[in-house]
Amino acid sequence: QAQFVESGGRSVQPGESLRLSCATHSGHNLQYAAIGWFRQAPGKEREGVGCVSSDTSGDGSTYYPESVKGRFTISRDNAKNAVYLQMTSLGPEAATVYYCGTDWGTHCSGDYFFRRTMKSFSVWGQGTQVTNSS
Repeated sequence: QAQFVESGGRSVQPGESLRLSCATHSGHNLQYAAIGWFRQAPGKEREGVGCVSSDTSGDGSTYYPESVKGRFTISRDNAKNAVYLQMTSLGPEAATVYYCGTDWGTHCSGDYFFRRTMKSFSVWGQGTQVTNSS
């Protein structure tokens, strides 16, 4: 099974920008699947912070919840089989663990995609930690 691997987390100051990466250990090709980014703070439920549809099997559209819209951007590099989460204007709430996942479909349908992925995705990676340096 494909296990997703997240990287790029580090200590950040308020207002900084940071890019996280999502890849797989297996040979699974991410370009054919909608990929979502999630975060989970201690004691809280995992929440979706954005997703991107496949740009090979779909239209490559993206969705972001209001809490991050305008500050977070998801992009793909199919040649590197990677999906990125670019975060800007980071605030204290950004200090948590970030994960990527998929429902193995091709379309990012927003909150429905987030719910489906959190219910069905079984090969979550270890996540990547973002911390506050202040």
